[in-house]
Amino acid sequence: MHVGTITLRLVLHEVHSLKEKRQIVQSVIDTTHRRFNVAIAEVGDLDLWQSALLGVAAVSNDARHLNSLLDNVTDFLERSPDFDVSAADIELF
Repeated sequence: MHVGTITLRLVLHEVHSLKEKRQIVQSVIDTTHRRFNVAIAEVGDLDLWQSALLGVAAVSNDARHLNSLLDNVTDFLERSPDFDVSAADIELF
């Protein structure tokens, strides 16, 4: 069994309140979970309205499949027009 995680730091430029941030982050979490069937949550920067820290986790019996899945999640999030991904760290266990 292989476990993979991604830690992503998002910069939200057009956000002016925590309410706006939470709407965007919740949409990202829901969409990513449905599209890739991964566990995803906001794990940091909860009170900062222009920054978000997301954690993504997945489990697979094939390390190559897991790495590909996590790369696809990262690529998907990097293409979003709502924010910039300033850091993305992938770890496989």
